[in-house]
Amino acid sequence: MTRVYIPATIEILQHLVAEQEFDPMSRTAFAVTAGLREAYASGDDDELAEVAMGEAARASLRLIAGRVAEAAHVFHRRAVVAADVEGVTARPDLDDAVVRLPAPVQLSQVASVHVDLAEAEPDIERAVAVIDEADLGDPDAEFVLGDAEDHVLAWYATQELPFLVELM
Repeated sequence: MTRVYIPATIEILQHLVAEQEFDPMSRTAFAVTAGLREAYASGDDDELAEVAMGEAARASLRLIAGRVAEAAHVFHRRAVVAADVEGVTARPDLDDAVVRLPAPVQLSQVASVHVDLAEAEPDIERAVAVIDEADLGDPDAEFVLGDAEDHVLAWYATQELPFLVELM
């Protein structure tokens, strides 16, 4: 069993609650992989899990950016689903922490959910607008992205998820 960190949006969390499962985009997630351990000279599993979660949170920004292009209303809050999944496959061709999930994720596999608080929304909205430029190395965009990533995601137990999405 591997703990994976799956990038999500509030809309994806709503779908997870309603359908009791969701199929992540390209079944891509992030985890503490052998490649990630090798890439970091030091760091215990908890620190490496924070790296994997951070990668998932950044990928959540990209999902939000995609929603902005296609929807009238978008929640500007990053979300990461932590789940325990069997049969994940490392994808070192994409990055050290990237894994591919074998199937849709069931609510019963979810260990916790991590979501930005409301105070992060302005920074997330600004970061979504410049994520591509940041990926291409624009220092001003990287600064904006850093402001968004300075926000710590709030932790929610699985049983709190229905209440969380209801309050959105």
